[in-house]
Amino acid sequence: MAARKDGKGRALRKGESYRKSEGRTRYSYCYTDPFGKRKYIYSNNLATLREREEQLIRNQMDGLDVYVAGSATLNYVFDRYLSTKTELRSTTYSNYRYTWDHFIKDGFGKKKIGDVKYSDVLAFYNHLIKECGLQVNTLESINTVLHPTFQLAVRDDIIRKNPTDGAYAEIKKRNGGSRKTRHALTVEQQRSFMQYVAKNPIFYVWYPFFMLLLGTGCRIGEAIGLRWDDLDMEKRLISINHSLTYYPRREETYVCEFRVSKPKTEAGVRTIPIMKQLYQILLQERERQNEEGFCSNEVDGMTNFIFTNRFGNPHNPAAVNRAIKRIVDAHNAEEEIKAKKQKREPVILPRFSCHIFRHTFASRFCENETNVKVIQEVMGHADVSTTMNIYAEVNESTTRESLENLAKNMDVF
Repeated sequence: MAARKDGKGRALRKGESYRKSEGRTRYSYCYTDPFGKRKYIYSNNLATLREREEQLIRNQMDGLDVYVAGSATLNYVFDRYLSTKTELRSTTYSNYRYTWDHFIKDGFGKKKIGDVKYSDVLAFYNHLIKECGLQVNTLESINTVLHPTFQLAVRDDIIRKNPTDGAYAEIKKRNGGSRKTRHALTVEQQRSFMQYVAKNPIFYVWYPFFMLLLGTGCRIGEAIGLRWDDLDMEKRLISINHSLTYYPRREETYVCEFRVSKPKTEAGVRTIPIMKQLYQILLQERERQNEEGFCSNEVDGMTNFIFTNRFGNPHNPAAVNRAIKRIVDAHNAEEEIKAKKQKREPVILPRFSCHIFRHTFASRFCENETNVKVIQEVMGHADVSTTMNIYAEVNESTTRESLENLAKNMDVF
């Protein structure tokens, strides 16, 4: 059978057609979409038509035509969403990917984007809370990746409404309202914890590191990444200019690796004065390392890290949290026995994570400093509202003391 040709004698491919009417040339290509419907693309010249044909084939291979039809899976749309977030830090990217793969990918992620309703999202969130035993703050992390995935489809006109809108708020309301508030250690708890660490023959090695956290308010990544190069011992200043992250770097494994990154925000790049007590501890630590050897292990070209484990590697946050847990449990067990012998109430420490050191530092700072901008600068907050809303936690004794000082300076009383 002879091939069909256009007006210039060029052979037309299968699906192509040519028509000339009213002095105008028009080409078309007919194809069948994934749902069996016949569709057409048009052009005024054959070269442009074939470029569009090739793009259509690439789209079909990439699954884009399925996406446009609303039949792509959530997993496909999430991957598409991540590909648009080129500004994400590696830590944020790893968090998003881990959350999706761990909680969504193998179940809810296989649903078609166009089929998911608000009630489906509610049912999924309820399942995670009731049957999987997740906490509300974990559900918030899941919603953080699920909501923008659907929102991308809304903006691409694939679906009309985002089915996650309001779902997390409703589930949170049903399950105790707002997320659990983080509380700083009290002065008594802070003192008891540090004294126990300093005197314990097993845990004393952690004392310099915990002293740094409580004396600077550094984020954990900033603290574990601190190098001797970042300290100016003559001027007694600490330069916070980078952070160490510890996340999976490859999709085929959850094995974590260290990487150097920028601080959490631009405001995170800052200089912190070294208070007297911390300065003495750092001097002692440098003398010890001068005799025993400094860190030689390297992360992204950086070395000379101040705080390392027995293998010479920087501490990772999970290891720090495990150490805190062991210390708290040991402290409480010994404190109960000691308090019983001394016939007094024991000072029981709550379970807490390494971030509470930053929270505690900020609370002590707020109790002794009234200039919020100074607090904001030392803490490295990009927004002063973070300083005010999260860290200005005033305890009962501080409130009482403030009111008593107010009464002393007012004649009306």
